Amino acid sequence: MAYKKAKKARKHVDSVVAHVRSTFNNTLVTVAALNGDVLLVKSAGALGFKGSRKGTPYAASQVATQLAKDMESLGVKNMEINLQGPGSGRESVVRSFQSAGYNITVLRDVTPLPHNGCRPCKKRRV
Repeated sequence: MAYKKAKKARKHVDSVVAHVRSTFNNTLVTVAALNGDVLLVKSAGALGFKGSRKGTPYAASQVATQLAKDMESLGVKNMEINLQGPGSGRESVVRSFQSAGYNITVLRDVTPLPHNGCRPCKKRRV
């Protein structure tokens, strides 16, 4: 006897948090609900950019526009953005989300900064 697979209910979320991890080599954007459930994930490498082009602002803006298209079906209106990392795609992601018509309520920089860091290597003797 064949079992019918239950239809997956489409989520409707009003507010989301976009976690942007922008490194020198790539840009990853994760869209999560306010309670922490991950809804969508995209990266510049997954869109077909290769090599050093993954770290460019253009690739980051393409990631954001693809996510904006996917978020239309979720009914998202408001979003918070957490920016992490020193990459060049940080501002272009924010600009792309704004141009897509989303209301950005909070912009947070959550880049980890060492308070004193690791112990440095021993001094080189020549």
